[in-house]
Amino acid sequence: MELISPIDAVFLLAESREHPMHVGSLQLFEAPEDAGPDFARHIHEKLLVDNEFHPTFRKRQATWLGAPRLAWTQAEGVELSYHLRRSALPSPGHFDQLLELASDLHSTLLDRHRPLWEIHLVEGLSDGRFAVYSKMHHALIDGVTAQRVLAKTLTNDPHASETRVPWNLPRSNRRAEPPGSLAGGIARNLLSAAGSGPAVLRVARAALLRQQLTMPFEAPRSMFNVPIGGARRCAVRSWPLERVRQVNKATGTTVNDVVLTMSAGALRGYLIEQNALPDKPLIAMVPVSLRTDEDATEADGVKVGAILCNLGTDIADPIERLRVVSDSMRRSKEVYNSLSPTQTMALSGLMLSPLALTMLPGMLSLTNPPFNIVISNVPGAKEPQYWNGARLDATYPMSIPCEGQAVNITLTTNADNLDFGLVGCRRSVPRLHSLLDHLENSLTELEQAAV
Repeated sequence: MELISPIDAVFLLAESREHPMHVGSLQLFEAPEDAGPDFARHIHEKLLVDNEFHPTFRKRQATWLGAPRLAWTQAEGVELSYHLRRSALPSPGHFDQLLELASDLHSTLLDRHRPLWEIHLVEGLSDGRFAVYSKMHHALIDGVTAQRVLAKTLTNDPHASETRVPWNLPRSNRRAEPPGSLAGGIARNLLSAAGSGPAVLRVARAALLRQQLTMPFEAPRSMFNVPIGGARRCAVRSWPLERVRQVNKATGTTVNDVVLTMSAGALRGYLIEQNALPDKPLIAMVPVSLRTDEDATEADGVKVGAILCNLGTDIADPIERLRVVSDSMRRSKEVYNSLSPTQTMALSGLMLSPLALTMLPGMLSLTNPPFNIVISNVPGAKEPQYWNGARLDATYPMSIPCEGQAVNITLTTNADNLDFGLVGCRRSVPRLHSLLDHLENSLTELEQAAV
């Protein structure tokens, strides 16, 4: 038996019907030109043959006298036909039907008596494409790592015949970091930093006073920061990466600055439409890599920070909003880059720790939210990718809305595109799909003002 780390156990203990705690992904594939009508069925049959499982994909909760314990055990037998499922959309097979199916799948809990993952192969799209929806529990893996696992099943060779499956990827000779969540990594580093608590507080004080860093509980109340239900709605769309790059080059900002400002403009437009725009700017929690160009190829050490970013949603002018977002991100990165790895994780933990308070009954009504929304930009492939000869057209990440955080925006790079995945509480966030149109309007405004 393997003990579950305390922070990963939180994702199991906090899970309920109203709060599913898994991360997901919706991949869209176009079959090769010479593929027949049974192409997806043949892939499914090939996948079912691979009955070797990485230990992570065998993990399930240990139980004693029918009660779950805070430990993992390895399932002796994994019923692959349960975890890997094949289905088809009803006619006419519109993309909206696929999204509705993905929304339903993203709303349902994983079976605690089995390893906590599922993969669904979906056929029946009217344009001949097929989709793969996958989900894994956050206690097993975080969203970034899940995207990387899926990426390892792909290749940039359209003629490659090897079928790679996420549950049985080639083993690396390098000793891997124990799987778990980003928050788990932060928590483990926080434990190592516990003996230097006063130093951490001094770091936080310096960050606040000298760099005017955005800190928890400065966020205004908004319609997104409310109790949520279990039903989810997903909305997805892709944008050409070159459009974003044109803006970042013209303004001297980063691609991520432009993406955040694009999202900020969309949130502003959506909230104005709902007559619910706060007077103060929304604050986003943004997980960012803190690796420099010099150490970008190094694999050792955790160099990820949790940054709170001023989104400037109170500002009408898109270029001024971009300046506010860019300045907020730059100041935070300057603080993090001046710290040791332990201090970096400690300060990230300080930024994230108030989120736990919002999970306590009644706390949402007593305090301002620590932040209003999570916006994650997950690195992805820079070249076209293929799986069993099928081209990957899009890969839409689907993350976790939390209590008091009713909507989540996650995006990833896919060759020449940015693929956005929005997940919202079905009850609390009306017309989530309209945020996609606001994203387009926001990017267009940036282009017209900057390029």
